[in-house]
Amino acid sequence: MEPSLAYKTKQIIKKYDFNFKKNFGQNFLVDERVLDKIVNAADIGKNDLVIEVGPGIGTLTQAMAKRAGKVVAVEIDKTLVPILGELLEDYDNIEIINDDILKVDLNALIERHKGMNVKMAANLPYNITTPVIMSILEKHIPMESLTVMIQKEVAYRMNARPSTKDYGSLSLVTQYYCEPYLVANVPQNCFMPRPNVDSAVIRLTILDKPPVEVKDEGFMFELIKTAFSQRRKTLVNCIFSSGILNMGKEEIGAMLNSLGYDERIRGESFTLSDYAKICNSIAEGKGL
Repeated sequence: MEPSLAYKTKQIIKKYDFNFKKNFGQNFLVDERVLDKIVNAADIGKNDLVIEVGPGIGTLTQAMAKRAGKVVAVEIDKTLVPILGELLEDYDNIEIINDDILKVDLNALIERHKGMNVKMAANLPYNITTPVIMSILEKHIPMESLTVMIQKEVAYRMNARPSTKDYGSLSLVTQYYCEPYLVANVPQNCFMPRPNVDSAVIRLTILDKPPVEVKDEGFMFELIKTAFSQRRKTLVNCIFSSGILNMGKEEIGAMLNSLGYDERIRGESFTLSDYAKICNSIAEGKGL
């Protein structure tokens, strides 16, 4: 009988005398069913360049390398690099980069593999989840999709709909750039060591163009952030107290009324289209 992934992981950790480092958010996936779900959801093929963040001991790396044209694994922990080198030595389509993913020039990396479809698939360290994803989206890094294991709470926020408890600025910004799809919930016992939170696999398919047209993308994101800064307040009160518009409270309410909105509505009730409509109206008023 084939040893379990958990058993094999324990043996590797013991062999190399590896110590987990909390500051790197290291939690190795030891459930093969979840591993398969990530690989299948990422839909990896021979013309794909897959960028992995935090490969750990290379379990997911190996599974992806069997299907991908190239896997580039970015690992910040230098003590894992020789372990990965030995465990992955039979694969000629894996490259290991010992660096911080937030400092890697992804455009240059992708340019070196011109002609390949680019995807990210990873068991992302939770302490860098949002910075990594937002950096890729906001910098318009040319990727088709991100299929990542992240904290369940964050995944639900990314996929949330208006007027739900998980809905917030992260939902709107993510859905401006991507089509999110929740692949699976993953309990704590699927990792070694066990994290303190549950996890989820989410696939973010990057859109060719945003679902709404907005004259000032930066201002829309600022307005969205303002709307959820005090989510129990109305949008009028949030805008007025933030000072992002040089308008009185009554003026703000009148503007929303003119667009067909009740001035008593909270920001959590507005869709991405609503925020774009409000921002475009403001831009037109400024002559933009």
